[in-house]
Amino acid sequence: MKIPFLLPALAFAAALSLTSCGSESDNAVAAENEDGFIELFNGKDLEGWKTSDENPESFSVVDGTLIIKGGKSHLFYAGPVNGGKFKDFELKARVKTMPGANSGVYFHTAVQAEGWPEQGYECQVNSTHKDPKKTGSLYGVKNIVVLQEGQEVPKGGDSEVREKAPSTDGEWFDYHITVQGKRIHIQVNGETTVDYTEPDDGPTAAGFAGRKLGEGTFGIQAHDPDSEVHYARFAVKPL
Repeated sequence: MKIPFLLPALAFAAALSLTSCGSESDNAVAAENEDGFIELFNGKDLEGWKTSDENPESFSVVDGTLIIKGGKSHLFYAGPVNGGKFKDFELKARVKTMPGANSGVYFHTAVQAEGWPEQGYECQVNSTHKDPKKTGSLYGVKNIVVLQEGQEVPKGGDSEVREKAPSTDGEWFDYHITVQGKRIHIQVNGETTVDYTEPDDGPTAAGFAGRKLGEGTFGIQAHDPDSEVHYARFAVKPL
């Protein structure tokens, strides 16, 4: 991954305007920009996305921004781009956490009615939530860890202990996730936090049998009622 993508407000508004008109196929073409990246949100509503049955009200779109606030739930991409299935790709998201918030971006997952997604990997979104695994982690596999008083390094996977999360509450950050072959590369604001090659037998951490590369869709997590996270961009480029 390279230089982080910064989308000015006017350019983003123009992109949303383009994606809000025409047929689904026209929208996909109009939304394609920046060397093949395709916006998966239309900036108006959740068209092309499906919520889990748990707390679907946790997701809303306000002034072109996806607001995640409410009980545990998941939002899965179920639209027409690439048939809703992705194997090798680049994903660029623009994200902002509020104090104590927790969310996550899943890939190679599948629509699931309830519970934590059993299939695919999670890229953590968490600046100050009590969970020590912070933004930039490949959850439970390669962890970026910030410990609060009395906490210990979590078991399972490899952990890099830091003094501060790569993201800051109240500030937009750029999340860049690339999957190609067996390699998963995660970058936050241009800094590589994970560069992981999956072993042939997949991750070996207990409780993560479904963390295995294959193909699937994307999912976005609402973690708990006290969490509020904003997403202003979610764009993919199939590779």
